[in-house]
Amino acid sequence: MLEFENVSKSFWTGTQRKVILDRVSFRVELGRSLGILAPNGTGKTTLINMMAGLEKPDEGEIRRGCRISFPLGFMGGVISRLSAQENARYIARLYGLDPDYIEAYCRWLCNLGEYFDQPLGTYSSGMKARFTFALMLALDFDMYLIDEGMPGSTDVEFNRKAGEILRERLRTTTVIIVSHDPRTLEKFARSAAVLMGGKLHMFDTLEEAKELYDYETQG
Repeated sequence: MLEFENVSKSFWTGTQRKVILDRVSFRVELGRSLGILAPNGTGKTTLINMMAGLEKPDEGEIRRGCRISFPLGFMGGVISRLSAQENARYIARLYGLDPDYIEAYCRWLCNLGEYFDQPLGTYSSGMKARFTFALMLALDFDMYLIDEGMPGSTDVEFNRKAGEILRERLRTTTVIIVSHDPRTLEKFARSAAVLMGGKLHMFDTLEEAKELYDYETQG
């Protein structure tokens, strides 16, 4: 499970304090995927980075009782001067996994050809997205964190293969997905929440969450 207890987070923008979370408490159990609707600029990425442990709360406690992924698309865990092959083996060792398996899995899923042995710094943004998504799937977490849906890849074959694998994983794992678009959440989650004004409003269904979200963003 993942649990936030009275968690607060804010930033000083230079002119004012921007509140992301204001004493927020919630719990996500394994087997119950959650979609979070949040307008752009409200702190979607900050929230998901806090879930992953990449950012600390100002106050409160975050408890992680399972293996939680880094956010889909997050590039902070990989090193630009190293190749995808070197990064895959390095990350595998960090997680105590077989480097040969992780390298082979990523090489198969990415289908980057000779670029797999070139530094990540030479990749396009789409190629980087393919590699980080493949790496996340290769590591086999209990709970996956996704910021705004599938990676920004225009490679149809990759999107098909990765989408099939992710759908299969959904049967045995849990997903937390944060997006400003309700349609993105429909593929992944039944229960949903709305992040707005520093509060997280939890609902049993996506339809209920959409009603509040539409009222607040369009009203």
